[in-house]
Amino acid sequence: MRRNMWSALLLAGVLGCGESALENPRGPKGEETGQVVQQLSASSRPGMGAVVYGGGTTFRVWAPLASKVFVAGDFSSWGWVELGNEFNGNFSGDVAGAVKGQKYKFVTRNQWGSDAWRADPRSAWQENSTGASIIYDQGEYWWNAQQFSTPAFHEMVIYELHVGTFNDSPGWGPGHWNSAIAKLDYLKDLGVNMVKVMPAYEFAGDFSWGYNVAFPFAPESAYGHPNDMKRFVDEAHYRGIGVIFDVVNNHWGPSDLPMWCFSGDCLGNGGEYFFTDNRKSTPWGDTRPDYGRAEVRAYIRDSMMNLLDNFRGDGLRWDATKYMRTIDGTGDIASAWQVFRSINREINANKGWKISIAEDFGGGDSITNDATSDFAGGAGFDAQWSAEFVHPIRTAVIEQNDANRNMFAVRDAITQRFSGRAHARVIYSESHDEVANGKQRLPEEIWPGNAGSWAAKKRSTLAAGITLTSPGIPMLFQGQEILEDGFFADGDPVDWGKLTTYGGIHDLYRDLIRLRRNWSNNTRGLRGGNVNVHHVNNTGKVIAYHRWDSGGPGDDVLIVANFSGTYFPTYNIGFPRTGTWYLRFNSDWNGYSSDFGNTASANTVAYGGAKDGMANNASFAIGPYSLLIFSQ
Repeated sequence: MRRNMWSALLLAGVLGCGESALENPRGPKGEETGQVVQQLSASSRPGMGAVVYGGGTTFRVWAPLASKVFVAGDFSSWGWVELGNEFNGNFSGDVAGAVKGQKYKFVTRNQWGSDAWRADPRSAWQENSTGASIIYDQGEYWWNAQQFSTPAFHEMVIYELHVGTFNDSPGWGPGHWNSAIAKLDYLKDLGVNMVKVMPAYEFAGDFSWGYNVAFPFAPESAYGHPNDMKRFVDEAHYRGIGVIFDVVNNHWGPSDLPMWCFSGDCLGNGGEYFFTDNRKSTPWGDTRPDYGRAEVRAYIRDSMMNLLDNFRGDGLRWDATKYMRTIDGTGDIASAWQVFRSINREINANKGWKISIAEDFGGGDSITNDATSDFAGGAGFDAQWSAEFVHPIRTAVIEQNDANRNMFAVRDAITQRFSGRAHARVIYSESHDEVANGKQRLPEEIWPGNAGSWAAKKRSTLAAGITLTSPGIPMLFQGQEILEDGFFADGDPVDWGKLTTYGGIHDLYRDLIRLRRNWSNNTRGLRGGNVNVHHVNNTGKVIAYHRWDSGGPGDDVLIVANFSGTYFPTYNIGFPRTGTWYLRFNSDWNGYSSDFGNTASANTVAYGGAKDGMANNASFAIGPYSLLIFSQ
């Protein structure tokens, strides 16, 4: 969920979401002829939108309120080609000589005889958000990374990025698919194995977070050609990195919408694609899709399968599902649950290794419970973003007074889960929402104006340590690992100069990620689903927890976190077994930052003697605001 300039403009009445779609009476370059140059019968070929075949292109569009639909483009010198009426709401025709790369638009004639130019709602490639659609052949890209396998859910470590700012220079841009590709080797070395791409589908303007999607089938033109987006996925797969696409179906636009009043009858709002009663209203404008229409559900479904199939995405992150299933956070839109259930059941049935994630913040277990049918059960998501984790963890490290830190809230954040599944939640300390909308990057929140301070470095990395050692699917936000400061904005690129300044902090994240992924085969339990927070010292502000998968040497992991500014030369807690426990990670090492204390934490030996509900105990030193990881 997010707020950006588009919602502000709409709510202020600056943008009228109907105007850009309706007041467009002429074709590209003003070449309106109004002359019908060909009349076609309805096509027997399958597919919606513009589908290339040998020698031509089939055009098919849903326009149930139109009396006639024409297509015009480069192939007809912008003369009008009348499509055949299928009498099911669709108009279609096979246009010989229409080939990839040619521009086109539809012309819809309403029941009153008025004509209007329309871009294709299923356009696979756009000039821009107000320009012509372009014929694109989905089969023209030759994939190289054929052997890639999507990581299992319990092995995923996600890196959220925004194409326009991930790798770009200030004053230029925005960034694009090819500039993002240039950083994939960096991400591979960092150790992440999934990237979550913020919405990258055609939106108004060139600079945006992407949540004002206008064409959910067409990659954003400012980021490059559709083949560039495929190449990004291909290059990520080549490096062992999966790609999750962010999708927006709680609203569209609100501006530059090709589907707005598409058939020429607005039905009192936006026409056949949108609700026309009180369900139309969202925090971002009156553009909520009408999930009650089977054709709209199919449109949403097809846009998502386009990403999973044609673009070979490894998962979907659904934006603000709460605003699909409710009206402004309250009430219930029953038909939205049909969308959740039908699509998630299809993904699970046909490509169950691909992950479907909800950003909901309110539905609890109902979001990740199984969908038993389109009309019963939960929503069927594999995972959902966890506010129950991020908010207590951020609160604990932002708080300035040690005495006010609540270790019981931290414990509950570590152990929380949805639907009884450890990996049904995505956990993080930074995301695009948590570092904007009136909030800052975590180091900036800890010490405003001094994000590079000792306190900001120590406590922000402590939060990262909890994130990467707790049950769930951990996620980072771009630049977090190099101590990015300020707040996230669509015109402010990641400052990669900080990779030099804070190279040690980067290495700390890299070491944590590799331990989380069990690279050295001695921390397997961090990928597991089991956790026991067995030590909570709310006075001294120290917490410890045991992580395991199956248990045993190389599997059992002990994490100790000191949320205070106190140095403990010897601290004793319970351990699950006797013997030597090797220190795998100490966040206080001065190799991570020269001002860290380099506390002499070391391997320790556990002896028999009950402590913290365990049969054994061991002692060690731990520095202030530090996290230790032990295993056998």
